[in-house]
Amino acid sequence: MREYKRIEKNRGGKSMNETEQAAAQTLATKENWPPAASSAGRDYSVAYALLRATLGMNIAMHGFSRIFAGVGGFAAGLEKQFAATPLPHIAVAAFAHALPWAEAAIGLLILFGVATRVALILGALLILVLTFGTNLHQDWNVAGLQLIYAVAYALLIAFHRYNAFSLDRLFSRTK
Repeated sequence: MREYKRIEKNRGGKSMNETEQAAAQTLATKENWPPAASSAGRDYSVAYALLRATLGMNIAMHGFSRIFAGVGGFAAGLEKQFAATPLPHIAVAAFAHALPWAEAAIGLLILFGVATRVALILGALLILVLTFGTNLHQDWNVAGLQLIYAVAYALLIAFHRYNAFSLDRLFSRTK
C-alpha cells in the first residue's frame, strides 16, 4: 500500500487504474521479497547454509576420496571408461588427473563459504563439463544425477543473498 501512495504522489495525486495498481504491487513485492531481516529471512539463511555446506561436503569428499585412493587409479579408470567416446585420450587423461583436486578445492570453498559466489559458478561450470562427458558416454542415470547437482548450484547462486553463515560474511564484517 505504501508503494501505491508513493506512486500516486509522483503522479500528482491522480489515482492509478487497475493495470498500474497491479504493476505497483508487483514492483513492491519484488523489492521486498524475500524478507531478509525477518525470521523468514533468517530461516532462508539457515536453509541456504545447510544446502551450501551439504553440497560443499559432497563435492569435497568426491575429490578427497579420489586423492586418498590414488589419482592415478581414478584417472586410469576414467580413461578406460571414455575410450569409446570421441574425446581425445590426452584431454581425458589431463581432466581425470585435475578433477579430484578441483573437486576438493571447490568443495572446501563452498563448504566454508569462502569466495562462495565464484566457487559456486566454478562448481556449476564443472558440472556442465561433467554432464557433457557423461552424455557422450551415454550414461543417462549419472546424467540425471548431475542435473540435480546443477539445480543445487543454480539455487545457491540465485539465493546467494542469504549466504549469512559463511566465512565470506564473517570477513566482510571485520573490515
